[in-house]
Amino acid sequence: MKTFTTILLDWYARNGRDLPWRHTQDPYAVWLSEVILQQTRVGQGMDYWLRFMHRWPRVEDLAAATEDEVLRMWQGLGYYSRARNLHAAARQVVAMGKFPDSLEGIRGLKGVGDYTAAAIGSIAFGLPVAAVDGNVYRVLARHYGIDVPINSTRGKKVFAELAGSLLPTDQPAAFNQAMMDFGATLCTPAAPRCVVCPLQETCEALRTGRVGLLPVKERKLTVKTVHLTYLYIRCKGKTAIRRRGKGGIWQGLWEVVQPLPPTARPHHGEGLVLLREGVKHVLTHRILLADFYFLETDEPPVLPEGYIWVDESDLDLYAFPRLMEILFESLP
Repeated sequence: MKTFTTILLDWYARNGRDLPWRHTQDPYAVWLSEVILQQTRVGQGMDYWLRFMHRWPRVEDLAAATEDEVLRMWQGLGYYSRARNLHAAARQVVAMGKFPDSLEGIRGLKGVGDYTAAAIGSIAFGLPVAAVDGNVYRVLARHYGIDVPINSTRGKKVFAELAGSLLPTDQPAAFNQAMMDFGATLCTPAAPRCVVCPLQETCEALRTGRVGLLPVKERKLTVKTVHLTYLYIRCKGKTAIRRRGKGGIWQGLWEVVQPLPPTARPHHGEGLVLLREGVKHVLTHRILLADFYFLETDEPPVLPEGYIWVDESDLDLYAFPRLMEILFESLP
């Protein structure tokens, strides 16, 4: 009788996704793909991976770039701490003289957690370690009928040990990539394709009618709603922006004036236009509701500290969060 691992690898050999970073064992290319895909769909992430590899084909090239250049290239992917960590880690690697080839060494790179380290280690260096992410939790929880919360301390240990016991030490890369693809294309969060699943005969969740109930996750996240007001000032072909400081959301990215300075309300609001109201932008830990204003004036208002005037034609040289892009799309 075929085992879980054998069936999974057979399925992967026939159905694995053809992704460009799977045609190389270059640790830089593999690492870049893993960082991009941490919070990003493969379809979107592939375009960014190709752009990064074209502009910075070696880790030394990425390390030599400025943080602004990296943030601009990352624009649109969100979770910008990934881009900052990517850049910092590239400089770590260059300082080391080579990409680390041990699990501990990879784990020591900025922004690299257990899953990413295991994925890079197994794919680039053949290290026999299981990479456990959301896809793996879901596949194992359903197949083995495990209802231990996946985000609990006990759950993380249970699933890590189970994945490790199933891992074929001679094919760690194939196994980890098979688990990723199986969870992403077959055993999906919603509407899993159980009818064509090669593991259906031994799937405990399918047998007991719990496919939609597994995996279990403890709810810990508190989402806050934050109201913001942004003002885009157009003054003789220039506008005012500032770079966000450390801490909080969008560290290192640029934004237009926020909140409205008193001097931006000439003659009791004359010339001030409300572009959009209550624009909803959802982040992991908060929901942003933003009002966008526009002011065109020949007299530059006095701005809060930290803002600079730049040519509107040069805005593409700065990295902005998605909310600013939405504002720009609303400009007259």
